[in-house]
Amino acid sequence: MFRIWVLEFENIENMKENNGLAFGKQNYVWMLIGIVLLVVGFFVMTLDGEPHGFGFVGLTLGPTIVFVGFMVEIYAIFIKKS
Repeated sequence: MFRIWVLEFENIENMKENNGLAFGKQNYVWMLIGIVLLVVGFFVMTLDGEPHGFGFVGLTLGPTIVFVGFMVEIYAIFIKKS
């Protein structure tokens, strides 16, 4: 019983040493770029002059920018902290 408590205490001490931020500065910069791309993509979709948004801008360009924004967000999550 005492040995289990000691092991748990050591694990708690190790966790306290590694309590920094989950992401580094580079991750947050990429996340911000991704959010900007998402906002720009949704804004571009509203600019389409065709009825119901069936033109090139609303149907192709805007969703492509949104897709790239989501890919940048995924990249920002998965890159290693520097």
